[in-house]
Amino acid sequence: MAKTKILFITHEMSPFLELTKISEITRQLPQAMQDKGFEIRILMPRFGNINERRNRLHEVIRLSGMNIIINDNDNPLIIKVASIPSARMQVYFLDNEEYFQRKHVFADGSNKFYEDNDERTIFFCKGALETVKKLGWSPDVVHCHGWMSSLVPAYLKTIYKDDPTFKNSKVVYSVYDDGFTSNLNPAFATKAIMSGMDAENTEIYTAATNTALNLGAISYSDAVVYASETINDEVLKFVKKGNKPTLEFNLTSDFENYYNLYEEIANEELVSLA
Repeated sequence: MAKTKILFITHEMSPFLELTKISEITRQLPQAMQDKGFEIRILMPRFGNINERRNRLHEVIRLSGMNIIINDNDNPLIIKVASIPSARMQVYFLDNEEYFQRKHVFADGSNKFYEDNDERTIFFCKGALETVKKLGWSPDVVHCHGWMSSLVPAYLKTIYKDDPTFKNSKVVYSVYDDGFTSNLNPAFATKAIMSGMDAENTEIYTAATNTALNLGAISYSDAVVYASETINDEVLKFVKKGNKPTLEFNLTSDFENYYNLYEEIANEELVSLA
């Protein structure tokens, strides 16, 4: 049998960028799945405070050169890659000079939330999916971690649903503690609409709050993971109402519960046909 393929999309990962608990999970979980025989790929933004020389990032020419359109503007996408030799894992970094080449990640030196965090999120989510298409690699499961990946489930279930790369992909979304307390730009949901989508597809994201992004991602996902001990009450109610496969917060050393979830949803159609 072919190996199950898992795509991890995250805005942080140890040792490259360590902001929250997400960085630990996205470092350990992919390795654990690889050790269990899964084929994995990992994508994250190349924020300006990720040291390129120390982490030995280098550009992947064959993947670079695309433009991601946001608000009718073309934004060049550069793809870089780095390895974690001890884990035999490669990580792909999405780079763009205007969006990511800054000293800070989501807020400036005076802790002011960047006004274009909405566009940075859209760029990352669109760019991640286009990068995977260019890789020519079809994931069985796409696992999104954190609010910056929250548009990926919406795109996968609308504009990319018939794309040969993703048409059989299942989506898992990990919900963490509230990631930000400010709001994104009020036009976020409108800007996020891709050609072939309509306003209804992104309506759930309209409030542009951390909760709205979580609700949007969950509504389009096939399964949900509670990745923190404390989850927003509105989000909890929404998940329960949706009645989707849910993984409770329980970080076992070998991530066996994640393995079982991936296998379950990746083989869902096979089970229903049996």
